Amino acid sequence: MSLSIGRGTKILSYIVLIAWAFFTLFPLYWTIITSVKTQSAVSAPNPTFIPWVQFEPTLQPFRDIFGEGEGYGVSGMGDVARLFRNSFSAAFFSALFAVVLGAMAAYALSRFRYRRWRNNDIAFWFISQRMMPPIALVVPYFLLFGRVGLLDSVPVLIAVYTAMNLPLVIWLLRDYFQDLPIEIEEASMVDGTSRYGAFFRVALPLAVPGLVVAFLFAFVFAWNEFLFGLTLTIDQAKTLPVQLAGNVTLRGPRYWDIAAQGLVVMLPPLIIALLVGRYIVRGLTLGAVK
Repeated sequence: MSLSIGRGTKILSYIVLIAWAFFTLFPLYWTIITSVKTQSAVSAPNPTFIPWVQFEPTLQPFRDIFGEGEGYGVSGMGDVARLFRNSFSAAFFSALFAVVLGAMAAYALSRFRYRRWRNNDIAFWFISQRMMPPIALVVPYFLLFGRVGLLDSVPVLIAVYTAMNLPLVIWLLRDYFQDLPIEIEEASMVDGTSRYGAFFRVALPLAVPGLVVAFLFAFVFAWNEFLFGLTLTIDQAKTLPVQLAGNVTLRGPRYWDIAAQGLVVMLPPLIIALLVGRYIVRGLTLGAVK
């Protein structure tokens, strides 16, 4: 009796998991097949789901968004290459700067003790900056960079995204450095290594998984950021999420182009996650078991 109940529970759990997987993966599948449809296939009265059976796939939407097809200039995404460079440059360099600065701050918080402010208070002050709603900073940033003539430039996005992600990076790496054995650094300093040498030659190589995880989080947050990209850019530094959100023309939304653009937006974080997957697992599980 108990065996049949256990088997029934297992079957029910599989049914629930399959249903949930279908619920979460179907939008992605729908985006993929829509990105290879023609306008007539998308506008058909009955939806089509199976390529080469219900419709003939085409790469015309991708040629349109990259400025090689007849839809160039109509969808508003003809210069995807420039938009991609803007988004990638802002996300990559802001994540890099946030990790470089955050690693030094996190190491100091995990290895030194401060007198006036306790280390936990300093760490909480850092993470409290991440709790601030971004909308509260939009107008000051706009007025500041507008006054100095730096609006609509990628360096401004890099600076803003770095400041936005730095508290999160410090918080993540602080706990990571605390879990690293300090005895290794002390042994290296006994052998003549300075504190800076212990940081660069011992702590940082051991913290590579944590650095990769922090970089990936900062990159994804900056890549998907919309509000600052909308208010601080006009045309030259516009990013992919901003353009994707406003991709509606006088002829109405071109869903085939929007789907193709959505795939372009999704690919970089996915590729980076696949390339550094082993570091992500190590970085997220360090300290889980004592």
